[in-house]
Amino acid sequence: MGYTTDRRSFIKGAAALMSSAAGFSCIEVANAATIEVPTVDRLAMRVLIDSAHDQFLKPVTVQGVRHIPPGSGRGADYRQVLHNQWGLSLFLESQRADEARTIMLDFGYSPDALLNNIGILKVDPTKADALIVSHGHHDHYGGLNGFLDKYRSSLPQDIKLFAGGEDNFCHRVSPAGQGQFTDFGQLDRRDLAAQKVTTVLCETPTVIAGHAFTTGQIKRSSVERILPNTFVDRGTLETTGCNADHYTPAELLGKRVPDDHVHEHATCFNVKDRGLVVISSCGHVGIVNSVLQAQAVSGVKKVHAIVGGFHLGPASPDYLKEIVAEVKKLEPDVVIPMHCSGLNFALEAKAQMPDNVLITTTGSRLVFGA
Repeated sequence: MGYTTDRRSFIKGAAALMSSAAGFSCIEVANAATIEVPTVDRLAMRVLIDSAHDQFLKPVTVQGVRHIPPGSGRGADYRQVLHNQWGLSLFLESQRADEARTIMLDFGYSPDALLNNIGILKVDPTKADALIVSHGHHDHYGGLNGFLDKYRSSLPQDIKLFAGGEDNFCHRVSPAGQGQFTDFGQLDRRDLAAQKVTTVLCETPTVIAGHAFTTGQIKRSSVERILPNTFVDRGTLETTGCNADHYTPAELLGKRVPDDHVHEHATCFNVKDRGLVVISSCGHVGIVNSVLQAQAVSGVKKVHAIVGGFHLGPASPDYLKEIVAEVKKLEPDVVIPMHCSGLNFALEAKAQMPDNVLITTTGSRLVFGA
């Protein structure tokens, strides 16, 4: 599937933005055509940012997935060390015959941690064929501007950032108790335009760099529910924010509403002879829903791996047991919890699927396929 430029008016002041960007088109919208899901021979995933580092993890293979830990997590200089933070960033390298592709998925909470770890792990971000942001939370896009400040001149001139939808640009706040909120920021499209990075809104399933695909908006078809997280302001704030024309009058009453994550999407690969690798960076709309959506849009039933953040850290014990049982019904070869999945999820998944859980750390390298 391709994507087409859509000149929808997206915020007040957009004309000024486009003028300041010297006519650079900063928004495209993926079309609604049925996608032809690509197959890759191999996928390698490097965990650039996660919340913890364990230097005692050993190399292991679980159900055909190889895990190579980073050891001490230091570079040649013993004074350097991998940085951990609440957030996620993944460096994805896929291979099909002689054709290689590289994708950066999410950028952690801050650029200092991301850039530090890129240097220590010696990955080459200038190889990136595409950038993806999973959703509009700061712990997934916070390092993006600093990343672009350092590497934009070495990236392809036509590099694109694939986002799940307009809602990525809405302003968000976090509950602080007693009816109070703290600012949680927003992804500012003006910064992307200044870096000459085109944003593609992938509200429908979209093929990325010819090797990966995104789910598009994820249907809520399982028993899952959105657990407590941010609130969202729809509409514009001065010249930033999400497109007011994209929402109904009822959504634009100026009230902060619980975030329903209509823009969240999962990134997926179909690995030859193995099946789907579904990467849910946070899984607010449900990890089971995310996998079901990937199966539906790809036509591939076999699930090789479910990877990433599943947002079950705040889950109650009964709800957690129920969701892990639903994950088990999907019959994945391996489940790899990261970020917001929670220690409670890892323990419950180990209890219900003892042979199918793989624990990683910041700096881990995972290999799927031959």
